[in-house]
Amino acid sequence: MRFPRLLSLFVVLLATAAQAWPVDWIHDVEAGKERFIKLPKLDWFEVEDPKVLEVVWQAESNELLLIGLKPGRTTVLLGAEGKVAAWRVRVGTPPASGDVAYVAAKKVCPDLRLTPLDDVKVSVSVHDEACRQALLRYFETDAVEARFLDLAFDNTVMQTQLKSVEEGLRAVAKGRVKARYVGAGLVIEGATTEAEHRKVLWEILKRTLGRFSLDDRS
Repeated sequence: MRFPRLLSLFVVLLATAAQAWPVDWIHDVEAGKERFIKLPKLDWFEVEDPKVLEVVWQAESNELLLIGLKPGRTTVLLGAEGKVAAWRVRVGTPPASGDVAYVAAKKVCPDLRLTPLDDVKVSVSVHDEACRQALLRYFETDAVEARFLDLAFDNTVMQTQLKSVEEGLRAVAKGRVKARYVGAGLVIEGATTEAEHRKVLWEILKRTLGRFSLDDRS
């Protein structure tokens, strides 16, 4: 019998380092082929669509093996030493253009700006829910990765985002996990099973904007 374990997450939400979409890295692998990626450490991983991609951690060589199963796109969550990252893996598929989503986002986020700089490629003030929703759709494309963002949030948008997170938590943890802001940080805590813990992370990723900067103290 498996007993619930204590889940306590602290997600950093700052103007320059928010959390979740888009992904941290994008990787490509061909269907029927393999790709090795060197990592210093890995405690766990979870593949969103295991029919598209198989992932194997080789601890003896500190390598993550990506095995393309069929053409498609999927997301992988990876955890190590309390930190969590989100990768998108494209298996034999071209990049998803963000051009249409960018034009739509620009209409409701007037100061959305692209730059050629290496450290910041997208800067924007998230001033209302229409802007936040448009950016979610834009960040789901392959146009930008999280490390190239500079986001500033209006407080009312943060509260709306909190409500969205709470909705997702109710769906996966049946009211046993709560979310709240403490200053600029989003704290999520409660008792969960291992499976629910992973589902909570997926909900945070998909419902919030920016870098998936998370201190998982579960």
